[in-house]
Amino acid sequence: MQASSLRAGTMTETTGRLDIASGTSIRRIRYYSFVRLAWVLIGLPVVLWTGCYSGSRPPRIGSMAPDFTVQDADRTVSLSDLRGKVVVLNFWATWCPPCVEEMPSLVQMQDKMQAKGVEVLAVSVDVDENAYHKFLRDYKVTLLTVRDAERKSNNLYGTFKFPETYIIDRNGVMRRKFIGPVDWSQSEVVEFLSKL
Repeated sequence: MQASSLRAGTMTETTGRLDIASGTSIRRIRYYSFVRLAWVLIGLPVVLWTGCYSGSRPPRIGSMAPDFTVQDADRTVSLSDLRGKVVVLNFWATWCPPCVEEMPSLVQMQDKMQAKGVEVLAVSVDVDENAYHKFLRDYKVTLLTVRDAERKSNNLYGTFKFPETYIIDRNGVMRRKFIGPVDWSQSEVVEFLSKL
């Protein structure tokens, strides 16, 4: 009998502890549920807003385009020499399939828009001078091109994915950035360039 009442007492004590523990657990669960809900309602929109803003607007858009001068065996080009024109600054390479894909429409757009004050400056990051010249001949590239084998100009812009293109207005302010190949014959692109 003593053993059974001891067991009963032990069970009662254990049950009592469980009640206290479960009450504490319920309070903890409610607290953590509240914290999660607060994070979702306050923190998540802030994170998403800042992420969307930085992703949709590159940091230099709206600021002066960094000036640079590139000299290769054929010519010396400074970005500042093109002030007063809308500049389509394109970083590319002969070994880059998307660059090869994009080049014909870039040349066609230049032919169409040059009279309106649009100038394409195509900066090649090729190390191989022969490959660069062969590409220009084979694809009949008539753009203002220069080869920056040291990659100082594209590093200045933080460009490492090719092709990358920056649209710079007549005052030298960056207005748009494209990563990857663009069909430069699209009416939206031509209209955008015409308005600058």
